[in-house]
Amino acid sequence: MKPVPDFSPLCQSFFSKRLITQRRASPHTIAAYAQTFRLLATYAQKQLRTPPAQLSLAQLDAPFLAAFLDHLETNRSNSARSRNARLASLRAFYHYAALEAPQHAGVIQRVLAIPYKRLTRRLVGYLTRPEVEALLGSIDKTTWVGRRNHALLLVAVQTGLRLSELTGLRQKDVMLGPGAYVRCEGKGRKERCTPLAKPTVGVLKAWIKEQGADDSGFLFPSSRGGRLSGDAVQHALATHVATARHKCPSLGKKRVTPHVLRHTAAMELLQAGVDRALIAIWLGHESLDTTQVYLDADLELKRTVLDRVTPIQNRPGRYRPDDKLLNYLKSL
Repeated sequence: MKPVPDFSPLCQSFFSKRLITQRRASPHTIAAYAQTFRLLATYAQKQLRTPPAQLSLAQLDAPFLAAFLDHLETNRSNSARSRNARLASLRAFYHYAALEAPQHAGVIQRVLAIPYKRLTRRLVGYLTRPEVEALLGSIDKTTWVGRRNHALLLVAVQTGLRLSELTGLRQKDVMLGPGAYVRCEGKGRKERCTPLAKPTVGVLKAWIKEQGADDSGFLFPSSRGGRLSGDAVQHALATHVATARHKCPSLGKKRVTPHVLRHTAAMELLQAGVDRALIAIWLGHESLDTTQVYLDADLELKRTVLDRVTPIQNRPGRYRPDDKLLNYLKSL
């Protein structure tokens, strides 16, 4: 019996009805989900020799999706974290399909039983104060692009805004009078205001004056005046890091991304003695558990703890080689 091509209408309904209408998901969420299904449709078309519009949900069962996830890791070099993110998108769709297509209940339950892959939780990377100063000092501020990048990276390091929050800022989101702050809309459509330090205020005042006051204009526009892309920010950061390495060799040992600048802002707060709950509020974290990673990464904090502990007094042992006969018998 020929499979019913029900995957395509279910997929379109999932995006239009569930994500956009019911959940009002952000454009970033929708784009991430759409990328997962583009990859899946392309993989299915190649493996099953069936156009994506003719696919049946029955064909996309647990063994097939497990093979797809393995393909992402082996052929596309996705990390375990990326694999789990793709699986989360698929699980959301199959939860929706369980209500809309109950005839596939058996297939859906087996798909939902696919486990997430365990992954190594590495320490967060961040920059020290000398590295931050070397990075900002490496930018050529005689050019328009250089002045924009300097202002953008300074705001990133001082506020800890996410990349999407930075590129989405408009001039109206910045208040540079007494009690200066920047307002942004973060994850989950949560608005938050972050105070600005005096040096940052001075840089932004000069930058906005150069651009000309325009509340609707982007704070850090592209050369064409539109929104700066995430790739452009990462490329600019990589370029300035490569220049700064000549004066600060320790930067050569670190992989510096826009999110590392967010971690840097958090570590600055932590090392200044700011409470973990306040850091979570500053960064817009949903849970205090998310902020725990900064405690794990703070080696200076751990050294402070060690200084408060009386070390165990002991002496190194003296090496005595084993008897020759015993060594011979051990080697047999």
